[in-house]
Amino acid sequence: MCGIIGYIGKQQASPIVIDGLRRLEYRGYDSAGLAVLADGKLATRKRKGKIDEGLAVLHKQSPVTGTVGMGHTRWATHGLPTDENSHPHLDQSGRIAIVHNGVIENYDSLRKKLEAKGHTFKSETDTEVLAHLIGERYAALEKAGHIKENAATHPLAQATKDALKDAVGTYGVVVISEMHPGVMVGARRGSPLIVGIGNDENFLASDANAIVNYTKRVIYLKDYDVVTLWEDNFKMETVSDNSGSYQISDIEFDAEAADKGDFDHYMLKEIFEQPQTVKNALRGRMDFEESTAKFGGLNMSVAELRAIDKIVITACGTSWHAALVGEYLIEEMAHIPVEVEYASEYRYRNAPIDKNTLCIVITQSGETADTLAGLRESKRRGHTVLSICNVVGSTIARESDGGIYLHAGPEIGVASTKAFVSQVTALTLFALMMGRIRMLSNRRGTQILKALEAVPGQIQKILDQNDEIRRIALKYKDCHNFFFLGRQYNFPVALEGALKLKEISYIHAEGYPAAEMKHGPIAMIDENTPTVVVLPTDALYEKTYSNLEEIKARKGPTVAIATEGNTHIAEKVDDVIYVPETWECINPLLAVIPLQLLSYHIAVARECDVDKPRNLAKSVTVE
Repeated sequence: MCGIIGYIGKQQASPIVIDGLRRLEYRGYDSAGLAVLADGKLATRKRKGKIDEGLAVLHKQSPVTGTVGMGHTRWATHGLPTDENSHPHLDQSGRIAIVHNGVIENYDSLRKKLEAKGHTFKSETDTEVLAHLIGERYAALEKAGHIKENAATHPLAQATKDALKDAVGTYGVVVISEMHPGVMVGARRGSPLIVGIGNDENFLASDANAIVNYTKRVIYLKDYDVVTLWEDNFKMETVSDNSGSYQISDIEFDAEAADKGDFDHYMLKEIFEQPQTVKNALRGRMDFEESTAKFGGLNMSVAELRAIDKIVITACGTSWHAALVGEYLIEEMAHIPVEVEYASEYRYRNAPIDKNTLCIVITQSGETADTLAGLRESKRRGHTVLSICNVVGSTIARESDGGIYLHAGPEIGVASTKAFVSQVTALTLFALMMGRIRMLSNRRGTQILKALEAVPGQIQKILDQNDEIRRIALKYKDCHNFFFLGRQYNFPVALEGALKLKEISYIHAEGYPAAEMKHGPIAMIDENTPTVVVLPTDALYEKTYSNLEEIKARKGPTVAIATEGNTHIAEKVDDVIYVPETWECINPLLAVIPLQLLSYHIAVARECDVDKPRNLAKSVTVE
């Protein structure tokens, strides 16, 4: 969840670190800090609050210079957001500094052992315990006379490895020390960390966004990897003292893709990028000749795909909503039963799964802890696991048996928008492919492909209504409760609309299948509780319209997401947003766009921090 960047080279470290932290602030923003080796001595600056309100001001008042440094943006786990709990943390001697993402689960017992040896702690964090533990192991190497710069394993790396052998939990950690001013050490287990390779300079970062301005050549560390960096070299090992293997990759996107451009917020930029992200998800995957979809990375034969009797999809948050859409798609097109599981629950359940079950994991970041655990549990049981993922080289992408990359580009806004649309696009293509393998007609396949081909232009038509959607948002910005309703394909869209509003505006909102309102939630309806009804002209239009009438009868304000040409609905609801006509199975790709814009404009009107909503972080890498 938190953000890390480290630099070692010939340039001044502080400006690079602070720039990288700004690009990582969406990963954590309770506090920020940096440590720099200035004339061979550790200098730290850290403060509670956002970077430009805290760390940047502090560093301007009291700058530090040096060519080796690291920084951190924090999302609090152990201990309140305070200056003392901010990273970096020092060891007992004050000669070693670390920044750390993840959770050291046995930190309490380690802390007690260290306190018994005379260690004193300045924070409540598990990270400071890890810093002290590394310092303790380094002191043991010193006492034994094993501090040699030319040793097979650098002593700072050895002390880090020795400490991590006793630490239970997850970590992406960077270590620097006064004793070795030309060295930086990084290690990873369960929390992402990448090496950036430059010209006479190297980097460590939790996310490629932090370093894409400086290099596009990266190594994605695997669990238990330990890397030692010099300005002109690096060495890869593992915690268990083995040599580490690695592969150098290229970052897919340019620095400009991670900038806001002319938009006020990243979220708005990413909403407006969706015509292009759908094109990216479709590119090279539509086969009109065979009326099907094709993928290059599934690593499964047609025979293996045809033998699938059941599919289990695991995901979290917005990706879980995309998975629900996928359930409808696959069951309708391919007649394969699908179960959608919260990854956080699936990893602990002893769910009976037949041998011919395919498991699919969906994730934007490719690092979500619960989804990764679900993947590993499925593989442990011998099931083939495919991933739908946006980040090339991420842990989930690497550990899957095959998968589908979204190619949506970086998503900086904490509230996911374009990733959801890309995921649903990929699921639609996958469902089409599975349907054509099994029973879907050529004619129906062609219809779906043509409908998908039209989606980017149709999304643009909805985006062109941005000013009207903003006007509607201003009407309801002061409400305290919302309902979102939909049926069949549009039920997950209702869930996603409610989540977006909750995430960024802090208004309580619930999503329901429309018919479920009368089974309890309708008791909440009054003249101050708006209901947004996803109401396309489809097979269940009349049923959903009847549910809307029940709300109107109780004086509830209503907003309809309706199909173009439906003038009748405008006479029955307070406000209407039109989406272009399409097939029922394609409608989620269109209906979600006005819900994203509605939530965005309500949040802006309420003066909320849209890109960095309180208590949330972009990538949930701790359980």
